[in-house]
Amino acid sequence: MGTTDEIMQRMSRKGLRITEQRKTMVKLFESATGYLTPKDVYEHMQQVYPGLSFDTVYRNLRLLLDMDVVEQIMFEDGVKFKLSCEEEHHHHHMICLNCEKTLPIRFCPMSETDVPGGFRVVKHKFEVFGYCENCAAAPAASASESDS
Repeated sequence: MGTTDEIMQRMSRKGLRITEQRKTMVKLFESATGYLTPKDVYEHMQQVYPGLSFDTVYRNLRLLLDMDVVEQIMFEDGVKFKLSCEEEHHHHHMICLNCEKTLPIRFCPMSETDVPGGFRVVKHKFEVFGYCENCAAAPAASASESDS
């Protein structure tokens, strides 16, 4: 997606104010290895800016989402965000439920011919949830260790 400075320049070109809170939030996403819940973001921002409201944090999350700086994924336990991936073309994701490693699916499983009833699709998301190779192997390894 770019560095904090590049993202701030994009905001400036769109006429948005560049605030220290927005810089801090973008830096948080740059340093995160997995997905962050709105609560994670709020708690981090509260440490840096005591008294900052959850509404302000959420509005800025929405702004970053609208600018394609972050991606929003719906997990079973709620919505989470992460910095948008570097893939330029349309793609989807496989997401590990254990470590949250995210891998691109470089083809789209949905074709326009699959759409019933003349429905006109304007955008869509498709995520596959499971376990990456390392996490899938981990339970088997620990089970065999306990058998010995």
